[in-house]
Amino acid sequence: MWGELRGIVRGRDFRRLYGTRIASQLTDGVFQVALAGYVFFSPERQTTAGKAAAAFAVMLLPYSVLGPFAGVFIDRWQRRQILLWAPVLRAVLVLGVAGLVAAGQDGAVFFCGVLAVLGVNRFFLAALSAALPHVVRGEQLVTANAFSVTSGTVVAFVGAGIGYLLRSVFGAGTDGTALILVTASALFLGAGLVATSLPRGLLGPPEVGGAGHGLAEELRDVLGGLVDGARHLAERRPAAYALGVIAFHRFLYGVFLIMTLLLCRNAFAAGADAGLAKAAVMLGLSGAGFFAAALVTPMAVRRVGKEAWTAGLLGTAAVAVCALGLPFGEVPWAGLSFVLGVVSQGVKLCVDTTLQERIDDAFLGRVFAVYDMLFNAMFAAAAAVAAAALPADGRSPAMLGAVAAAYAAGALLYVRGTRRSPTART
Repeated sequence: MWGELRGIVRGRDFRRLYGTRIASQLTDGVFQVALAGYVFFSPERQTTAGKAAAAFAVMLLPYSVLGPFAGVFIDRWQRRQILLWAPVLRAVLVLGVAGLVAAGQDGAVFFCGVLAVLGVNRFFLAALSAALPHVVRGEQLVTANAFSVTSGTVVAFVGAGIGYLLRSVFGAGTDGTALILVTASALFLGAGLVATSLPRGLLGPPEVGGAGHGLAEELRDVLGGLVDGARHLAERRPAAYALGVIAFHRFLYGVFLIMTLLLCRNAFAAGADAGLAKAAVMLGLSGAGFFAAALVTPMAVRRVGKEAWTAGLLGTAAVAVCALGLPFGEVPWAGLSFVLGVVSQGVKLCVDTTLQERIDDAFLGRVFAVYDMLFNAMFAAAAAVAAAALPADGRSPAMLGAVAAAYAAGALLYVRGTRRSPTART
């Protein structure tokens, strides 16, 4: 693995693409801490599971619907230009959100601004995933995904730590949050600048179209492209199963994350600032799990295959949820955060690689946009379920038992489905 990783990192174009990811995801962490401090952990805003679910729904569901349309354009526009201009657009939007925060706004206009920032990020991440096969060889995709995606996620946690430090310097009020957001805006501009080092036509797609088309024709092309993308995915059953398993896992992980936020705020700590500190620790442990998954997943995949490793991770999650979650103690919950971090990132790496191997390049943008759509929709659904079923302190043995049972059933069903699926051409 290490020799292969050294060979990947020596690639100049891979390093440039990787630098673009790292710069953007570091800033994501700063932005998300500012948002979490403002929406979830401000002392004057007593958050409940219902309010949390409403916030997630506002932020995620609209882009769950619009995500596939973005994917069509990822397959029509030069992906290098997307990686350049998406961070620039986010910088402008984050400045607008900072102005709203400074004015004390937290209503519909504020959430629309946050929604726009997150929506552009979905566009950016889908373009990154579609671009990766252009800078590494096919046999290197598992290791390249493990390194770039996982380290990008870990860097996002580093950014969250920076955001938390900035919050302690600037203050937890509206003015301090606005200053953190202004800092994030400047960092997004830096991410766009990194993308200028990539050659303009390097990242595909193979044919760039759409120039000079009218609006009606563009919309027809989008809808037709979505139909083609769905048909292409249906013909590749391993890829379809991979999308299904990531959506399933995302729902269960979303329930766990909402429980973690409520436990940290209302059970493990007294006060909003202490709750934010506890949540930061839990998220940091999940980040450590992501890093561990990056180390073990490439080796495990080579030994047992992506499907068996994915099923094994889901089974591990079922056992861990019962053993570490049901006591509802802070230390066992911290251990569960690490284990589910390993599971989450390990499953994601296998799914990413399966899609990159099985899907033709001309359809990669559309498929990864659907991927993001499922990510968002299932997390919003998990937040809604958590809002209906969880108490204010997040302690619910019945919900946790249901999550464990679902993980176990999902592992069995995935093994069964992939064994019956005919092997598709890579």
